[in-house]
Amino acid sequence: MEAILRWVILLPLLGSAIIGLWGFLSPAFRKQEKLIGTLGTLAVAIPFGIVLYAFMNYPADSTEGISTSIMSWMQVGSLDIRFSYNFDQLSLLMGMIVTGVGSLIHLYSIGYMHGDKGFYRFFAYLNLFIFAMNNLILGDNMVVMFLGWEGVGLCSYLLIGFWYEEMANAKAAQKAFIANRIGDFAMIVAMFLVFHHVGSLNFADINSTATALSDQTAFWICLLVFIAATGKSAQIPLFVWLPDAMAGPTPVSALIHAATMVTSGIYLIARLSPVFSTPGGEEVLVIILLVAAATSLIAALIAIAQNDIKKVLAYS
Repeated sequence: MEAILRWVILLPLLGSAIIGLWGFLSPAFRKQEKLIGTLGTLAVAIPFGIVLYAFMNYPADSTEGISTSIMSWMQVGSLDIRFSYNFDQLSLLMGMIVTGVGSLIHLYSIGYMHGDKGFYRFFAYLNLFIFAMNNLILGDNMVVMFLGWEGVGLCSYLLIGFWYEEMANAKAAQKAFIANRIGDFAMIVAMFLVFHHVGSLNFADINSTATALSDQTAFWICLLVFIAATGKSAQIPLFVWLPDAMAGPTPVSALIHAATMVTSGIYLIARLSPVFSTPGGEEVLVIILLVAAATSLIAALIAIAQNDIKKVLAYS
């Protein structure tokens, strides 16, 4: 099972590399829209089938999940960073959403992007987006998760600004990139703080030692993680990028809303739920409640005055 689950990670990356490089080197390949669309869709649909099978056959009594390691990246002192992934009920459920909705968006994109000169680039970016999101949700440690976190931000920049000849799209992509970098800085600080107090960046180690953290340490870790989540999940004050992101192709709007980017922040909080369950973390949960309520109210009021259905969706 572990060997098969690796393809959930690798197939979207291979799809992106094949489509991107082949399209860049071969002008004739760029015209093969059906082939490009089929390759791109299969690179996401096959992982969906694998994740669905793993979820349906997940051991009912398992509490640790199915772990698989692709390779070792680096080892510095006590810090051992590996490209390792954990398939538990939470990550498998999220994986089904990402790959399932992602497959449908790929299918829709075949018709939507028909005739576009950047057809092959679009599918290469979509596959890369799914690869990054899979790293984010399936990563067994915060470093792999952060690579996916940054990858999603990069791909959103490329996709929102896909029609970069139009100034509105280019500016929207820049705004999304900058807003997310603010949140990413908080994530980096949180990772340093976690390693300093826990001595590991593996989620299993972090969650198992959550109760040993002081209230102040847990508070700052959770607050920094939440600040990072506000960028990805478009919460106050870092929500300004999302409405402008609707300037990009419609499949990108669907991908950001339904399958990937705006869900990654709450997923990370759920992944670190034992830390958020400590007394210090519970104080941050109150802040999250207030910010989420304020964001919902303000966005709903703004949505009332919108005439563009994509803008209404952005504020919903």
